[in-house]
Amino acid sequence: ELPPSEFMQVADSTWLVLSVVSNGREPPGCQATGVTKIARSVIAPLAEHHVSVLMLSTYQTDFILVRERDLPVVIHTLAGEFDIYKEESGECVPVTSDDVSNGFLKPKPSASPMLHPVQSPQTRFCVLTVAPDTLPAIATMLIDVLFYSHSPPWDAAAGSQDLDSITFFSFSLIEGYISIVMDAETQKRFPSDLLLTSSTGELWRMVRIGGQPLGFDECGIVAQIAEPLAAADISAYYISTFNFDHALVPEEGIAEVIQLLQQRQESGR
Repeated sequence: ELPPSEFMQVADSTWLVLSVVSNGREPPGCQATGVTKIARSVIAPLAEHHVSVLMLSTYQTDFILVRERDLPVVIHTLAGEFDIYKEESGECVPVTSDDVSNGFLKPKPSASPMLHPVQSPQTRFCVLTVAPDTLPAIATMLIDVLFYSHSPPWDAAAGSQDLDSITFFSFSLIEGYISIVMDAETQKRFPSDLLLTSSTGELWRMVRIGGQPLGFDECGIVAQIAEPLAAADISAYYISTFNFDHALVPEEGIAEVIQLLQQRQESGR
């Protein structure tokens, strides 16, 4: 447990982690699908049932976080499309909608979700991984980037302006697998032989969602980005945070992505 601190705020809710395998009728252990591949089968249905989700895409797979109290709704929503399993003592145990039917309430229709502003800085990003046994070799540099390489906070009052650059660094360690997102300039500070990426060395551009802190309560934020990208078959990494959401798309597709999202916003007015 983290010690109490006036500098840290912790959300009251407990969140559960979901992962979706490439074949919805196979138990966990298969390669997981990307966020755009699950937009219609998972993200959109959960948004329609007013389930708030946080997304965490990594080099290896994608994870969906839902509130523990929303689990009955999640199970009922997804059971028709997927076989659902939970982990108990290291084993995957099937879950049926009957197991969580107590307390389930059919959601009431609500107004369309708010369409948040999107911006795309010129910064180019890399999605990388590191072999766990080589992590000590870059530990000092990671600490420096995480805690000592800061830039002034972005002024929310300039929300209508395009961002020339953005400081963004994401490090995740999940079940021994490491995933890192960093800008291309920061990557140059690390030994090139220790950071692993795809054979093409693909670079990514960011779409940042939100003009003010998004928080954790609103539903449909991920869906408003993932659905149009899925319809256009555009791959994306997606990382949710308290202040903003971030979608990383292939650099060569950024113009099409911006056009798609602008069209969605105009049609939603």
